[in-house]
Amino acid sequence: MEQTVSARILGGSELKVSPLGVGTNKWESGKNDERVIQAFNASMQAGVNFFDTAEMYGFGKSEKLLGACISQTSGKVVVSSKYLPMLGRRVKKALDASLSRLGLKTLDIYFVHFPIGNIDSLMDQMAHAFQDGKIRAVGVSNFSADQMNRAAERLARYNIPLAANEVHYNLFHRDVETNGVLQACRDHNAALVAYFPLISGRYKNFPEQKGSDQQGSVRKWDVLLEVLQKVAAAHGVGLSQVMLNWLLRRDEHIIPIPGTTSAEHALENAAALNWMLTEEEFHLIDQASAPAG
Repeated sequence: MEQTVSARILGGSELKVSPLGVGTNKWESGKNDERVIQAFNASMQAGVNFFDTAEMYGFGKSEKLLGACISQTSGKVVVSSKYLPMLGRRVKKALDASLSRLGLKTLDIYFVHFPIGNIDSLMDQMAHAFQDGKIRAVGVSNFSADQMNRAAERLARYNIPLAANEVHYNLFHRDVETNGVLQACRDHNAALVAYFPLISGRYKNFPEQKGSDQQGSVRKWDVLLEVLQKVAAAHGVGLSQVMLNWLLRRDEHIIPIPGTTSAEHALENAAALNWMLTEEEFHLIDQASAPAG
């Protein structure tokens, strides 16, 4: 089926990616290779070509396994990885190690994983990597709106746009809407790459998840679950597709990256691109999941 949701641009980088990506934080070379390879192939066949990894995922094992998958495909793959600014490690050394594990000469987008240390210095190093042709776009992860602004201002000295901020965002964690991060992405024309869009799969166990909540919160989740189930039934899809579709309709800057280690889940996630919530459905879910207060 042809995708209803069109490809998206990673901010001002001009990198075109599928509107949905794949998180690889649970990919570990030597542990789940065959299932991951099947998930990778299923994603590519479904038109999902954006894969996000990091040097800290499995201590490099995720990058290594993703690299093995890439080496076996002829399709266009967009790859992002992340640098952990700790222990005085420089961007260049970490990037070279990531490229080696991935089997790539150039990384599409490189994120600073956390705002640790001097942001100006970090952006200077990222800019140098960009100028050296080792990365095509610069991103940040877990940065606040103010930290995003600082990073973007520093990169502007090199005429390099801030391409994205990768942050925690889903129906149950909507802080980016009120803390300025989503607006900062709009202001800088940067993508908001949403990790844990399915709350790590825990949406499947709503009753267990809300057991310790206050009574008001329990009622709220009951209402939301009822809305999600009705919408899912109306379209003949699963809850995960409804949750992903809500994010995709929320803003054109948003690119969810649900993690998966199975072909079945990869195809289910990708199918969220083949239909769209109605305006009424979107607003019903939006209202039911809105933070209290």
